[in-house]
Amino acid sequence: MGVIFKSHFIGNNMKNNVLIVGAGPTGLVLALWLSKQGIPVRIIDKNTEPSQSSRALGIHARTLELYQQLDLAEEVIQAGYPNVQLNLWALGKKRGVLKLIEQGKTLTPYPFILIYPQDQHERLLMRHLEKFGVHVERSSELISFTHHADHIGAEIRTPQGVEHYSARFLGACDGGKSPIRHLLGLKFPGGTYSKLFYVADVNVQGASIDGGVHVSLDREDFVLLFSYGQLGQARLIGLIREDRIQSGQNLSFDDVTHTAIQDLGLTIQKVNWFSTYRVHHRIVSDYRIGNVFLVGDAAHLHSPAGAQGMNTGIGDAINLAWKLAAVIKNQASEQLLESYQIERRAFAEKLVKSTDRIFSLITAEGALAAEIRTKIAPYLLPKIYNNAPLSHFIFRIISQLGIHYRQSPLSQGKSGKIHAGDRLPWIQQVKSNNFESLKQILWQIHVYGTAQSELQTWCDKHNLPLSEFVWDANCKKVGLLENAVYLIRPDTYIALIDPQANIDTLQQYFQKIQLKYPEEN
Repeated sequence: MGVIFKSHFIGNNMKNNVLIVGAGPTGLVLALWLSKQGIPVRIIDKNTEPSQSSRALGIHARTLELYQQLDLAEEVIQAGYPNVQLNLWALGKKRGVLKLIEQGKTLTPYPFILIYPQDQHERLLMRHLEKFGVHVERSSELISFTHHADHIGAEIRTPQGVEHYSARFLGACDGGKSPIRHLLGLKFPGGTYSKLFYVADVNVQGASIDGGVHVSLDREDFVLLFSYGQLGQARLIGLIREDRIQSGQNLSFDDVTHTAIQDLGLTIQKVNWFSTYRVHHRIVSDYRIGNVFLVGDAAHLHSPAGAQGMNTGIGDAINLAWKLAAVIKNQASEQLLESYQIERRAFAEKLVKSTDRIFSLITAEGALAAEIRTKIAPYLLPKIYNNAPLSHFIFRIISQLGIHYRQSPLSQGKSGKIHAGDRLPWIQQVKSNNFESLKQILWQIHVYGTAQSELQTWCDKHNLPLSEFVWDANCKKVGLLENAVYLIRPDTYIALIDPQANIDTLQQYFQKIQLKYPEEN
């Protein structure tokens, strides 16, 4: 078993396709985005059936915004359970509430955390993928691959036997223990927390089963509660008792520390699923080796603080998908693919550091840590919650609206507080909003105010969509500049800002990143 670098491989001769290994949310979204753009994909998974447990639950606002491009957002919301506030408890008393819908209603059409169990989420993604004629191949495993200049030669074990297959690119969405990462010999630096954690899906009664998210802190214990469903369904994340870890016995829900659960006034009626795990904080050294790309948990692992893991993997998949599609369609040079690691690894580094700090505070031992966790933090956090700028800042972090690629080679220009590489700010106007045009996966131009006739002519000539929006107070409030040109990437981040709306600047940008105009394809 292994990876070999050689000059040729005997197999199928497809050179415009992508092989995806792993059919969790990350792999499925990668397959959907590519299929939506007309790219042939093959997706395999070694498991015999889809996930049967809830696992990752939280879907954040930024993911829902991007799901608009797959016509998924509204269907996912209808199937899930919007959580509109975060609640902080300490020593059995509620200390603070972050009302997401209040803090986010001017920032995004989705000012909440959507609770949607992963097993249901995966089934929905698969149904949509099947509309493109793509089916997940179960009980199929990548054994080895050979790496060539223009393709990957893969050896796949299927229920029918071993098959040789050739693909232009390989997407490694095969999880935290990624066999592909091991085959590539990539380092996965970081560490592992010493404490043992549990995750449990339960049926529960109590006043805190109110459709919200609750964090309960005690002196030596904590629990994170996600409530959803109609029958008191909830997800609990917490600590295993130290004395039970040392016993060497098979662990169960009876072995968890129950203090923080009791502080929430919960009565556990039934445990539907229980598992233990250790939390890692790691980032792979390289997101790309040749035509192989690591995506999601295969590239980074971090604590569950903020429920960021699945959303980050989906963000990786979307960032990579439009770039692979552009290269395969000959719309851009392969240089474009270098930006995947630059953009997504930078975000992963920030995420790992921030979640590590939060998780270290929550789980730290000793008298001082207990005082900070149960007395100082509960005193400060309500004050933060009541401060609009700070609470908006917290919402942006939790929701992933604050992700930006300002240091990317694809980002050029700024205007006031908005920089190229930022997510395009959402604006609600009288009859519509500026995200309506973003439902298509393509390059486009936005002007808030009046577009010059020369710009309109240039956009028509090059088949580049131009959207013109009425200039109003909301535009000014979010930091947009009247009559400036905003070139928007296929993943709805701003690529270029030009306050002068100069056509030469646009042309130079396309030349710089070696991107063809739509009419050239």
